[in-house]
Amino acid sequence: MAEPLATAPKLPFALQANEHVLLYCRRHWVFLTIQLTKHALAGLLPIAALLVLASLTFGLDGRGGQIVGLVCLVWFVFWAVKGYFAWYRYNNDVWIVTDQRVIDSTKKNWFHHSMASADLEDVQDISTDKSGLFGTAFNYGNLLLQTAGERENFILSGIPKPSEVLALIDVHRDAAKRELRGSAL
Repeated sequence: MAEPLATAPKLPFALQANEHVLLYCRRHWVFLTIQLTKHALAGLLPIAALLVLASLTFGLDGRGGQIVGLVCLVWFVFWAVKGYFAWYRYNNDVWIVTDQRVIDSTKKNWFHHSMASADLEDVQDISTDKSGLFGTAFNYGNLLLQTAGERENFILSGIPKPSEVLALIDVHRDAAKRELRGSAL
């Protein structure tokens, strides 16, 4: 059985009485690396192509060079901002498992925060899906929790070691259900 985390990161919510964080996770680092690589390529390759094309046709000095420079700057800033928000979302899209519930907290940007939780005793089925070369090589995948609550499915996508997370939730879900049955007697 997993022990509560000794030092939990700053949580986007308050813990309930006698609640302890067992797991704090976000998507595997491979997801961030892929997103930032795509953004860097989308930002830099067109700039390089435009600079080469402009230098071969009309040169980079004079008014034409200034316009090309401005277009390149705007394009770079656009993709840099997209890269920042990819990083921001990666760092603020977290799943927390406590000894009482599972919480899905997502911040897409500074002005959007959504959060959902399900009590462990409401978790009915848990399944994992790990596929593909990267998922197998880096040991990440998806964890699907079906609940009896208002939000029927929790999908923890791209989490590291999904089988271990499944085992952790399964043990604590069973303990929560036993405790609920014991208090009902």
